[in-house]
Amino acid sequence: MVDLLDELSTMWDSFLVAVPAILAAVIILIIGYLVAWVAGKIIKKVVQKVGLERFFNQTATGRAFLSSGLYASNLASILVMAFVMIFFVILAIQVLDMSGVFGDLLTRLANYLPKLFVGILVLIVGAFFADFLSSFIGRIVRPMFAEGKQNIAEMLKNLLFIGLIAFVVLLALNIMLLTGALVYTLVLGFVIIGVGILLTDALIKSVADEHPDFKEVAGYAKFVLYAIFLIIGTGAIFATFPGVTGIIANISWAFALALALMLVPVAFAMTKKMTKQ
Repeated sequence: MVDLLDELSTMWDSFLVAVPAILAAVIILIIGYLVAWVAGKIIKKVVQKVGLERFFNQTATGRAFLSSGLYASNLASILVMAFVMIFFVILAIQVLDMSGVFGDLLTRLANYLPKLFVGILVLIVGAFFADFLSSFIGRIVRPMFAEGKQNIAEMLKNLLFIGLIAFVVLLALNIMLLTGALVYTLVLGFVIIGVGILLTDALIKSVADEHPDFKEVAGYAKFVLYAIFLIIGTGAIFATFPGVTGIIANISWAFALALALMLVPVAFAMTKKMTKQ
């Protein structure tokens, strides 16, 4: 009983010693929120006055944000508020100066928050940069193609955009310490699927424009190519999972067999049509 009372007394004394630091940390967080709120309002007004809102809405990335109800001024305000709050949170953690497991977790949190913020900032700025650069290159490349081949220029622009976005995502994840084989294969898989869809659309449209008879089977050919790139991309995504690659290989063989069977009536119909002509 005496030992228990001594333990409780020690805990109470420790709490009383920590009270000033806790109050100081709370005051710092309150001040930080007020400063962040004022800074966010100022940045929002500046963005609206300068006209960045209009430029923001002209980009594909900006329209994507806009469709979710996020304006340029709001985005800039949120980023500034987050930056200010991270600074004050780190300051509050330093004032607490806690030891033990919880103190170690708070220290790690304070060290990671700037990396998280910079990673998110790289994602947002990188997306706008990728959009701007790919659109700029697209405008340069478009006059090089005939009017009927403009889809190829659009495909090149989109391929550049996907490549830049993949680079930005990998860079941001690396900054946020979210690296590893799983992350790289995941990004690679989605890049393969995205590139496959773009190449398929451009290829099918180009062939259909030059050979009108191909339009009857264009949808079928597009489905086949989509499925092939989807299987390849899925295989890349799950490449690090033991056993999954074998399952995907079996699915690929089954798909190839089903495709061969489906090709028979299509080939028969096309042969019959060509014979009549």
